[in-house]
Amino acid sequence: MNKCTERLYNGLVKENPTFVLMLGMCPTLAVTTSAINGVGMGLSTTVVLIMSNMLISMLRKIIPDSVRMPAFIVIVASFVTIVQFLMEGFVPSLYDSLGLYIPLIVVNCIILGRAESYASKNPVLPSIFDGIGMGLGFTVGLTAIGIVRELIGAGKIFDIRVMPESYEPLTIFILAPGAFFVLAGLVALQNKVKNNMAKKGKKVPETVGCGEGCASCGNASSCSGKIFPTGEEDAKNE
Repeated sequence: MNKCTERLYNGLVKENPTFVLMLGMCPTLAVTTSAINGVGMGLSTTVVLIMSNMLISMLRKIIPDSVRMPAFIVIVASFVTIVQFLMEGFVPSLYDSLGLYIPLIVVNCIILGRAESYASKNPVLPSIFDGIGMGLGFTVGLTAIGIVRELIGAGKIFDIRVMPESYEPLTIFILAPGAFFVLAGLVALQNKVKNNMAKKGKKVPETVGCGEGCASCGNASSCSGKIFPTGEEDAKNE
C-alpha cells in the first residue's frame, strides 16, 4: 500500500474522524438533522481540508514555529471564507440550513489537527491525500448519521419519502438527543464489525503433539508428531 492510498484508508477507516477519533463533534451533532445537511457540511470541510493541507505543506519550511498556529488559522479562515461565498451564491438553501456552522469550520479541530500533526511535517502530495481521506471520512460519518436521523425522525432520505404514509415519525431523532443516540449506535456497530473482522483474521497458534520435542519423547509412537491447534492440545493431555 503506497503512502497516498494509506492516507485515504487512514481517514476513511482506521482513524475516521467521526467514529474513531470523535473529532468535530459540534457540527456532527448539530447539522445532521438530514442527510443533505451532512453531505453539505462534510464536503465543505473536505474542500477546506484539502486546500489548507496543500498550502500549509508548501509553506511548512517558511512559517516560523513561533507563529505557526496563527498562520494556520489565517490560511484556514481564507479558504472557509471562499467556500462560504460560493455556497451562498450557488446553493443558498444549503447555506441557510448550515448557517453559523460554516464559519465555525475555521476552528474545527479536524482541520487544525491535521495541519499541525501531518501537513506541517510532510510533502504536498501525501498531505493532499490526507486531507481527502479525512474529509471523506468526515463526510461519510455525517451523512450516515443524517440518513439514520432523517429516516427515523421524518420517514425520508435526502428529502425523499421512503416510509409509508402510515409511518409515525419518532421526532426525537431530529432533535438534539437523537444525535447522541444515533452517534452512539453507529460507533457501537462499527466497533462490533471491527472486532468480528479481527477475530476472523486471527490465526490460531499450533504446537506439535504435547509441546515437547519428539526426539526425547517416550510417547512418540502414539503421538506421531501430530499438529494440534492450541486448546485441542490441552484437551488431548487431559
